[in-house]
Amino acid sequence: MKIVVVSDNHGDREIIQKIVDHYEGKVDGIFHCGDSEFKQGDPLISKLHLVAGNMDFEPFADHDLTTIDGHTILTTHGHHQNVNSGLLTLKLYGRSLGVDIVLFGHTHQLGAEMEDGMLFVNPGSISYPRGQYAPIGGTFAVIDGKQDTYEVQYYDRQLSSIDQLKFHFSS
Repeated sequence: MKIVVVSDNHGDREIIQKIVDHYEGKVDGIFHCGDSEFKQGDPLISKLHLVAGNMDFEPFADHDLTTIDGHTILTTHGHHQNVNSGLLTLKLYGRSLGVDIVLFGHTHQLGAEMEDGMLFVNPGSISYPRGQYAPIGGTFAVIDGKQDTYEVQYYDRQLSSIDQLKFHFSS
């Protein structure tokens, strides 16, 4: 399984188009964790596993459950799980759904961790990053999952990998 994860472009359609153009057909899915600000009918929507963020006013789903190669993936924005205050509510939500991977945004800060057999990935904001990695200027993630391991590699807006932001996890 190999997927792309992006979030919080806040109307910057061009960067999402660039990512889709580069990865479509090369990965098992492109997941968007909300705050796209896309309008219904935008052709990019059909190329993404897209959920609603707190700044999306179109009727997108609150969450998406997808299974790829035996990995069950929850995509949500995270605002309903109060991710600005920590991951506990999100972890309980993921556990209640029996997922392997939880993808979320909202904080605009990238992060990846494995806990209780679940991989949690926030790709950061592709357009308005915050936190210690904000100087990179926007990030997204690629997750390569095998049976018992995950590799999470972060990329910048030029689609270049960021060497210091590569993580390996065992489930």
